[in-house]
Amino acid sequence: MSSLQDPIREGLKRGWKVLGGAHGPLPASITCDVAIIGSGAGAGISAELLTKAGLNVVIIEEGMLKSSSDFNQKESEAYPSLYHESAGRKTDDKAINILQGRTVGGSTTVNWTSSFRTPDDTLKFWQEHFGLADYNPEALAPYFQQAETRLNIGPWLTPPNENNDLLRRGAAKLGIPSSSIHRNVKGCWNLGSCGMGCPTNAKQSMLVTTIPTSLDKGATLLVETRALKFDFAGGRIAALQCIAVKPNAAPVDRAQAATKIIAKHFVLAGGAINSPAVLLRSHAADPHGLLGTRTFLHPVTLSMARMPGKVEAWQGAPQTVYTDHFLHTQPINGPIGYKLEVPPLHPVIFGTLCPGFGPLQADVFKNFPDTHMMLALMRDGFHEQAAGGKVGLRSDGSPTLDYTLTDFIMDGARRSMLQMAEIQFAAGAKSVYPAHELAEHYTTWAAAKQALQTLPIAPLLTKISSAHVMGGCGMAGDEKRGVTRPDGVHWHIENLSIHDGSIFPTSIGANPQLSIYGAVNRLAQGLVKRLTNQDVALA
Repeated sequence: MSSLQDPIREGLKRGWKVLGGAHGPLPASITCDVAIIGSGAGAGISAELLTKAGLNVVIIEEGMLKSSSDFNQKESEAYPSLYHESAGRKTDDKAINILQGRTVGGSTTVNWTSSFRTPDDTLKFWQEHFGLADYNPEALAPYFQQAETRLNIGPWLTPPNENNDLLRRGAAKLGIPSSSIHRNVKGCWNLGSCGMGCPTNAKQSMLVTTIPTSLDKGATLLVETRALKFDFAGGRIAALQCIAVKPNAAPVDRAQAATKIIAKHFVLAGGAINSPAVLLRSHAADPHGLLGTRTFLHPVTLSMARMPGKVEAWQGAPQTVYTDHFLHTQPINGPIGYKLEVPPLHPVIFGTLCPGFGPLQADVFKNFPDTHMMLALMRDGFHEQAAGGKVGLRSDGSPTLDYTLTDFIMDGARRSMLQMAEIQFAAGAKSVYPAHELAEHYTTWAAAKQALQTLPIAPLLTKISSAHVMGGCGMAGDEKRGVTRPDGVHWHIENLSIHDGSIFPTSIGANPQLSIYGAVNRLAQGLVKRLTNQDVALA
């Protein structure tokens, strides 16, 4: 793979303006037109459009600048260097593990490429409950289309790997419809290591698309640089204070003076959890106590199965098949619905998802090549008993998330685990092992059903994970229901826009990256128009 062209290293040779870490010390101050905090989905789209309009842009990223030359499919290197807290970020009570990218490109560099437009019923709920009248399928369609074209999002035409096809076959035997997942890839080698960074540059993440385009147009990228807090003056941001951090996120020198970034406008796109944390550290205006609240995770339950043949779920496109059947069998504000997909399985991440330890996990790993895993992604945010969590701060200013797994959510966990087990047995499983600390390997559907109907489905006993963080700076049509205006500008800070998944007033009910691309494409085009009176669009 070393013979492949590395667009990041080529760009650095061309003279990209990159500072921080090994790329050079941070200056005492920087002045620009627009400063963007983050480099993921929302930041990347914003940066491309703003630089296309000729604006002087600075991008601030806490993680390192890694590239295809660094992506070697080794979990031991990928998780510490590409994820927040080495892929071990958790809620306050440790009941939910949260995978969230921390590198140039953000989570787009390490996600599994699944791309869905925002579901129509989600948008309808936003219109009815949050006053977002202009957020409807027709209004968003052209912005989704532009993003899909720019990022090569389309149907995956290669047959699914066995891990995904087992979901399809099992669902079909039960009369449950399934569909194919669109992916943002170009020339994909079908390796299956998307979560460790794409070594062939096939994944059309911000790392290889919008960020390079922005740097070619003159943007400056600060890496290993933490956006600490805003300084305010008269309802506006006067400056952003940043500090240099080590690859492990520790400050380089606590005594060192902060780098000050002065800009006409600021775009906060650090992702849910991180974006609210910047505003909390800044003591930003929050008259209605909304900042950091309604933070959603799509809580995920899991079910493992031993199949009679090889699954080898570590290879092939990670996610290509899904079913939304269990999102549509009850009202959106009724019992919590869930989307069924499969995750790729690699040893370290598999071990963190498995219940038990020691001999129990050793037994599971004996059958690792024959193991199938299914996940249920629960749609939180549409019921008062699934109102999300709240971002807070530790004494050192780092963010925390208090997220209560209510009885309402855990009822969905039980139902989803039952359904996954039934589908796995329908697909031919020899045994099913639900991800629960008190579960066993059940060799029949009847035995699994009886156990799952009686097991205590409670936090910490039931394995819950998440790779989708949304909310905390939610949009709304008025300041009493949201932190952010429908045009992406903060209700109380006139030169601050928020362009990431933190603006969603509920969870999406689908993998959120395309929802961010589409919504931010629209918001960033509006911002460019206000700042420059130019009309721009994604190329």
